[in-house]
Amino acid sequence: MRKSEPHGAGGREFRVGQREFVLDGRPMRLLSGALHYFRVHEGHWDHRLAMLRAMGLNCVETYVPWNLHEPRPGEFRDLDALGRFLDAVRRAGLLAIVRPGPYICAEWENGGLPHWLTGPLGRRVRTRDEEYLRAVDAWFAALLPQIAERQCDRGGPVIMVQVENEYGSYGSDAVYLAHLADRLRALGVTVPLFTSDGPEDHMLTGGSVPGVLATVNFGSGAREAFATLRRHRPDGPLMCMEFWCGWFSHWSTGPEGQSPGSAGPEGQEAVRDAEDAAAALREILECGASVNVYMAHGGTSFGGWAGANRDGVLQDGALLPTVTSYDYDAPIDERGRPTAKFWRFREVLAPYADGPLPEPPAPQPVLGAPAAVRLTGWAPMDAVLDGLGGPEVRSGVPPTFEELDVDRGVVRYQVSVPGPREPYELRVRGLRDRAVTFVDGVPGPVLAGEDAALGSVAGPAEVELWVESLGRVNYGPRLGEPKGITGGVLHERQYVHGVRARGLRLDAVEDAAAVAALPFGAPEGRAGARGLHRGTVVVPAGGRGDAILQLPGWIRGFVWMGGFPLGRYWSAGPQHALYVPGPCLREGPNEVLVLELEGAGQGAEVEAEVGVPRLVP
Repeated sequence: MRKSEPHGAGGREFRVGQREFVLDGRPMRLLSGALHYFRVHEGHWDHRLAMLRAMGLNCVETYVPWNLHEPRPGEFRDLDALGRFLDAVRRAGLLAIVRPGPYICAEWENGGLPHWLTGPLGRRVRTRDEEYLRAVDAWFAALLPQIAERQCDRGGPVIMVQVENEYGSYGSDAVYLAHLADRLRALGVTVPLFTSDGPEDHMLTGGSVPGVLATVNFGSGAREAFATLRRHRPDGPLMCMEFWCGWFSHWSTGPEGQSPGSAGPEGQEAVRDAEDAAAALREILECGASVNVYMAHGGTSFGGWAGANRDGVLQDGALLPTVTSYDYDAPIDERGRPTAKFWRFREVLAPYADGPLPEPPAPQPVLGAPAAVRLTGWAPMDAVLDGLGGPEVRSGVPPTFEELDVDRGVVRYQVSVPGPREPYELRVRGLRDRAVTFVDGVPGPVLAGEDAALGSVAGPAEVELWVESLGRVNYGPRLGEPKGITGGVLHERQYVHGVRARGLRLDAVEDAAAVAALPFGAPEGRAGARGLHRGTVVVPAGGRGDAILQLPGWIRGFVWMGGFPLGRYWSAGPQHALYVPGPCLREGPNEVLVLELEGAGQGAEVEAEVGVPRLVP
């Protein structure tokens, strides 16, 4: 590890020393917490940052999701959000660590990589591939001014910037990593760079960069992890860049209604005992190390941006889509409230603080009283697709989501089975991820799995498959895999060619004028039916605040509250309601849109089981 030179003449000086971090000439320990600005409503940033300070932290860490900010090539969306967040960090009196990717994992759709890039490039991403690097360089050129202008040597809070992210868990292209480090420097990053990887020899050799600080990620076993790091880097400060104090959850995991049980590293469950987590944090600090608590506050994967994993030790098995809530069993829960873990961590961190810790800020207001959604209109899925969907594509084989420019959403595939012919099994090969089916207009089974069978179909027949992506893989060797029907439709052994496909992106539902033009009909008898439901919920004067949206009897889809995308709901659990940030509500009527993709069925018995969506405190 080569010694860093001081960074800049103005502002504050932060550098990497032989054994410790140095701020303005004095040794310091980084007590950081992860908080992703894109998973917290902007109206809550100040509150959540104050909560971090009250827990005993002096720094905050955030990723930057490329695909959120560049939904199409060269089309940038709210790049200033990162800058506004870093300004809030400075006001809160915290330092900042920024991890700009280009890959971030983070249980985020496609690990933050845009679908329009992974679609054509596939396994060429995260390598020295020239086409990939051109896209990365253009992204960095657009993003980096938000970071560079807010570095500590210019009076801002940013003290370190990461090169890639856990690259040693994926690849070993040293040329690629060196290119990223060089580009960060060329674009004005003067504060120290760093990498973070698992405490394994192959991960550290694959993910480290000569002359750049190496850090490690783990949930327990600090002494062993730092011993491994020291074998690779005898000098430099010790830091756990991700101390996993909890874990995330997947849909359809664990008994319904119970706490989720998605297994984490070292056998951890999604709910981690506060005493156990506090003991692991104490061990890190007793090693003389700095730490970044991941997550200090998890927040929510709003807008359908939650990613997915693959099952198995090598992350190459069945798809495991991640739930909308990113609570993470963090010390500050999804609604910004301190948990038992918060108070235990505060006790552990307090002796390392420069002075007495501030008290937590006042709790955020909550909804004054329960409020039911009054449904006022319903539009069937075909009408929604006609009004909001992209152009229809006709091709020999099914185009993927990427080829149809669909990042999050659904694609309707239509195929004609020739006839006359005997009834043979109709199979969908390479299905990613879930399909609602119709044969000659009659509902068929809901399909899931990469090789799914619809059943016996005689020809001629018209078949529709409404395929939904449950989230692109964000970690492991299946990163960047395409969505949709990626193999084909087979009748017996024969491929059925001649496919009509049309995609519906979720962000199309955020076009208020286009939604208003849809042919909404009366909602009576349609509660929970497939299609787009429109309604209003009234918040009384003085009753605005954080809430939970319940959708009893509804199956699976997405919700927008006052234009704000809350995310995916799914009756499969373990998550059974959606968090509604208070700032996205207003006193008086609030428009609600519910896109139900599967449908609860029909008939009086079904209707009796489907309730009206409602807000509760």
